[in-house]
Amino acid sequence: MEKRELTCIGCPMGCQITVELDNGEILSVKGNTCAIGERYAHNEVLHPERTVTSTVVVTGGTKPRVSVKTAGDIPKDKIFDCMKAIDAVRVDAPVRIGDIIIADVVGTGVNVVATRNID
Repeated sequence: MEKRELTCIGCPMGCQITVELDNGEILSVKGNTCAIGERYAHNEVLHPERTVTSTVVVTGGTKPRVSVKTAGDIPKDKIFDCMKAIDAVRVDAPVRIGDIIIADVVGTGVNVVATRNID
């Protein structure tokens, strides 16, 4: 049997959660004070995902870089590949909030979008 200790980030409480697993199956979730904590623990243990934020080089703009983020969560094990893809991109000004900078980044089905306007 395996135990994993997590700090829940689902709400401001920051509950200390203990997840007990056996052969990759969750047996119990303890320490959460709300249902959000239980959902967080299940997702974090079985299929961890993250939103990625970074910047991309802008040519011909009023600023040299534009802030970007994934439009949704991507699998945690794809973060480094996502960052490589973001680092390789160059965009021309103007850039608008919500512009798709990379469609379907590293095959996740999630777009990388601009989070700032650059003229």
